[in-house]
Amino acid sequence: MNRTERFYKIQETLKQRSPVTFSALQRQLEVSRATLTRDLAYLRDRMRLPIVYNRETGYQLKIEQVGEAQIELPGLWFSASEIHALLTMQHLLANLDPGGILKSHIDPLITRLDKLLGATRNDAEEIRRRVLIVGLGKRPITLTHFERVGSALLQRKRLLMTYAARSSGQTNQREISPLRLVHYRENWYLDAWCHLRSGLRNFSVDAIQSVDLLDRPARIVASRTLDQVFGPGYGIFSGKRIQWAKLRFTAERARWVAHEQWHPRQKGKFDAEGSYLLEIPYTDDRELLMDILKHGAAVEALGPKTLRQRIKQELNSLNKKYE
Repeated sequence: MNRTERFYKIQETLKQRSPVTFSALQRQLEVSRATLTRDLAYLRDRMRLPIVYNRETGYQLKIEQVGEAQIELPGLWFSASEIHALLTMQHLLANLDPGGILKSHIDPLITRLDKLLGATRNDAEEIRRRVLIVGLGKRPITLTHFERVGSALLQRKRLLMTYAARSSGQTNQREISPLRLVHYRENWYLDAWCHLRSGLRNFSVDAIQSVDLLDRPARIVASRTLDQVFGPGYGIFSGKRIQWAKLRFTAERARWVAHEQWHPRQKGKFDAEGSYLLEIPYTDDRELLMDILKHGAAVEALGPKTLRQRIKQELNSLNKKYE
């Protein structure tokens, strides 16, 4: 528990109106006597919380002196993950069919989120104006398709869908057993067993053109198997053979890349010249290729040879277009 969390915990405990002893506060916060003494002094002297002490009963807030609305902690802020989660939930709920049957259930959630966002004595609407959650590359999906995919997942039923594969440009009909929905880089993907190809495949939900729920049980695949097929490589694409991309970024670009996570199993280090060496596992190079090329001349692929050749082909194609 960090200092800010302790401050809120102390405040909420003291707001219960019943006096609390020092030892009870110390047990609740799991801190040393010296730390709690400093926290109480800081809250009282610097943040002006009306904390009063009685030798016989302990500590409490003197709400009668200032009123309930004036005992919120000023100047405290959310962590990066907290503000991102709160604003993302606000955004999702605000766009979730406001006139539909879920409205009566959603409104109380939005009210509670507003209270959380305003807990630091800032207006919730003002926070939303000053902190933006920007999503790039989001592709729209058909709501009915998403609902049927979700229903099939819960009921463990098969789906018959018309799917437009962007990689080949072909459209065909497939019977699939949906296994897992994945939200990745602002878009939804479906891990499924494809009965046409007799294997595990990953589908973009936005590329589904039509879909029907079938009254046939889905094929069950263990989560561990899904992780083994879809998890080891780089990005959303799957594959069986794991290779390791070895990339070298210039010293200037390393100031950014050295702080980024490209993959949970990545390996990174600086060389003697200040360049950053990054190693990443991958099974399919399509997404990795795009992320490498966006760094332009600031990155060099040291290996494997097949990856260097793919990058060279892409660059040659670009050069021909701009000759």
